[in-house]
Amino acid sequence: MIHANITLYRELVKARIDDRLFGAFIEHLGRAIYGGIYEPGHPSADEDGFRTDVLAMVRELGVPIIRYPGGNFVSALHWEDSIGPVENRPRKPDLAWRSIEPNTFGLNEFLRWSKKAGSDVMMAMNLGTRGIDDAINLVDYCNHPSGTWWSDLRRSHGIPEPYGIKVWCLGNEMDGPWQIGFKTAHDYGKLAAGVGKALKLFDPGLELVACGSSGPGMQTFPEWEATVLELCYEHVDYVSLHTYARKHGNDSPGFLAESVNLDRYIRTVINTADYVQAKVRSKKQLMLSVDEWNVWYHSLDEDTHIKPWSTGPRLLHDIYTLEDALVVGCFLIVLMRHADRVRMACLAQLVNTIAPIMTENNGPAWKQTIFYPFFHASLYGRGEVLTTIIESPVYDNPGLGDVPFLEAVAVFKQEEKELTLFCVNRSPDEELVLKAKIKGFGECRFREHIVLSHQDPGAVNSRNTPARVVPGTIKTTRIENNSLESVLPPLSWNVIRLKLK
Repeated sequence: MIHANITLYRELVKARIDDRLFGAFIEHLGRAIYGGIYEPGHPSADEDGFRTDVLAMVRELGVPIIRYPGGNFVSALHWEDSIGPVENRPRKPDLAWRSIEPNTFGLNEFLRWSKKAGSDVMMAMNLGTRGIDDAINLVDYCNHPSGTWWSDLRRSHGIPEPYGIKVWCLGNEMDGPWQIGFKTAHDYGKLAAGVGKALKLFDPGLELVACGSSGPGMQTFPEWEATVLELCYEHVDYVSLHTYARKHGNDSPGFLAESVNLDRYIRTVINTADYVQAKVRSKKQLMLSVDEWNVWYHSLDEDTHIKPWSTGPRLLHDIYTLEDALVVGCFLIVLMRHADRVRMACLAQLVNTIAPIMTENNGPAWKQTIFYPFFHASLYGRGEVLTTIIESPVYDNPGLGDVPFLEAVAVFKQEEKELTLFCVNRSPDEELVLKAKIKGFGECRFREHIVLSHQDPGAVNSRNTPARVVPGTIKTTRIENNSLESVLPPLSWNVIRLKLK
């Protein structure tokens, strides 16, 4: 066995977690929409063609905000193609994913779906091939009550009330050479400033997200952020971060340490944004939006064999293991730990394409392994994140140095008088004895210890075995005089819930 300690103080509140930290992402990519959330003729389809079995799982996750419609897809999108009578909409090639976009599911269909899902919308706009005028027109169509050409067009489409979308992404991954219309930091910064200024004149209450680097591995990182933000700092509210964990060969210890890279990535962007704040003499502190994150590597090879120019191809069909779920859990812990600056985040994506929910056309839907840590964090992680003092044994990882076996964070929900510990034991073969001292909360009582583990770290859920990897409970966890003791299984995600008297 290995041993680790946690100390919590009621006074050491780091931040109140923004519910939008548990957002998700749906792009016109693969089967995320066609065959995912939208399948007219499916036995569960409602009057709009939305799969109600999928809607039920999305509601179960409690996703507060969903980014749409991309992603790479947005960088050549003419959003006007996706509105109005379906029979008049053009079929067009999507150059980003080399697919055919029929536009049978478009802007208004998604906004109708998101309302049924109980989610707000983070709308992305095309700054790859388009610019200020088109951005204004899109916001006008979505948000203006009436009396303008675009708002009256929306009303003519059967939507009398404005959508009131508050969060807007100013393009997507504009530093990426793979991006249609990708730009230099200077060119993008000027464009983001122009769009941001115009949209704030339209509605000062809009929340605008500028494109940060497409990932920490970009050669221009973090100079991209410094240049872009210096040009547009006063016109935006967030800078975006995108990151995907990938396993290289059989390097499980390195894969399980990917959240250490995420932590460093976040810290670097915070430092860069604060440097720009000082440089431009701004009183405003910029926040972060990690609006694409997940594990993504299983499908990389098979996706190279997909024939182009079909609708809803089986792209990015990653089948997730127990090990993948632990990495997702570690990422969630890091995001919660940085809730003072990371206010929004989007698991990419939600259905079928690198997703917690999988479907078969005209068949069932089921939950992948990564569904469960996201579900637990969304359900129990909304409250005040505490500064969590951790003493843990470590293992050495080339390039990262010491990696703790225990990844953990604590969240206090004052309204429910509930304290929750989220913990991952990274050890592949040793149980971890966890002792936690809880100070300043009054009497604490044990409520529940949820665990996700499996003897096979490569175990997956599938259509035929949808419940192979599911949460269980541990009954031996105990608390006495506000000192908690528990044993975390090897390679496990743990949610320990305490009730305050």
